[in-house]
Amino acid sequence: MSLRVRGTTNILGTAKLGMLNSENADARMNGKMVTRATTKTIKSTLGTRGALENISNVAKNNVQAAAKKEIKQKRGMTKSKATSSLQSVIGLHVEPVEKVQSPEPMDMSEVSNALEAFSQNILEMGVDDIDKDDHENPQLCSEYVNDIYHYMRHLEREFKVRTDYMAMQEITERMRTILIDWLVQVHLRFHLLQETLFLTIQILDRYLEVQAVSKTKLQLVGVTSMLIAAKYEEMYPPEIGDFVYITDNAYSKAQIRAMECNILRKLDFNLGKPLCIHFLRRCSKAGGVDGHKHTLSKYIMELTLPEYSFVKYDPSEIAAAALCLSTKILDEDMEWNKTLVHYSAYSEGHLAPIVQKMAVLLNNAPKSKFQAVRKKYASSKFMSISSSQELKSTVITDLADENC
Repeated sequence: MSLRVRGTTNILGTAKLGMLNSENADARMNGKMVTRATTKTIKSTLGTRGALENISNVAKNNVQAAAKKEIKQKRGMTKSKATSSLQSVIGLHVEPVEKVQSPEPMDMSEVSNALEAFSQNILEMGVDDIDKDDHENPQLCSEYVNDIYHYMRHLEREFKVRTDYMAMQEITERMRTILIDWLVQVHLRFHLLQETLFLTIQILDRYLEVQAVSKTKLQLVGVTSMLIAAKYEEMYPPEIGDFVYITDNAYSKAQIRAMECNILRKLDFNLGKPLCIHFLRRCSKAGGVDGHKHTLSKYIMELTLPEYSFVKYDPSEIAAAALCLSTKILDEDMEWNKTLVHYSAYSEGHLAPIVQKMAVLLNNAPKSKFQAVRKKYASSKFMSISSSQELKSTVITDLADENC
């Protein structure tokens, strides 16, 4: 009885959770009245129960003892475990369970021998093993890191964007540049990860490759691409309402949701194409560069995002070329050695045309109408790299002239 009253109290309390603030006081008073009634009922029940408790327990124990005795006489049982009694009473036949053998411990000597052989081979080639000190850290996956990057290069070729997709579009290259320059500002406003920005542009280009978009829907595609990228990369992505606000209510939540479904269907839900930033980290480790060179490389890579002419290059090519140009600017004595060639998979000769185009971007950045990336990297958070004196060196102008 007390259980039923307690359940009723919970139901009444749950039903009142959705009421307005004006009704909260009444709900609390009703809850107190129900609680007093419940307490009174419990006390009266306990009083009755105390009088009958001994009688019911004795009767129950006597019935159970008689039942056990009768079962033992009929079945001749000697076991006292509940499982054995249940099997005998209902006549179940249970097959004995075979003991599961514990798996043998993995022989790590084979893995160690393979790693030592790989290290010896690349040392004979004059290449440093940049993962030799990472074997004790399982998070760095030193046993598989080279296979992982080999697979990433396969994926970037599989999801490569056509260089002529703009020909089928109503929009122009300039419209794309304006949109991406604005998306960089939105990305900075929301304090999102760098991976989110690169993935946003990648989703945008891959969608425009397979679907014609009107001028009025271009910004919708842009913010929806960032929403998808944020859900993929961020721990706490912005809500749809944030993107409605940032577009000044140009699009509704329903329109963004519909576009999100459309983009994911067109891309067949394949969002795993590698990003420039992934390859840059590997190249920076191979080159042993400092934070200054690494940050300048990121600045150069982000300058390429609004430029349609860089769509034809793979993310690994852009990352390697950005690091190559960064080292030329900040450390003219540093060479693109065998270790960098091995881990980036590109020679300096292969990267030379891309480096020259990047030098043109750096040279023209102060005069460009689109300043989102440059202003972003002018902050102390990014070492004020876009306003550093090194970017006024003759190395950049010479390389830019070679491209002309």
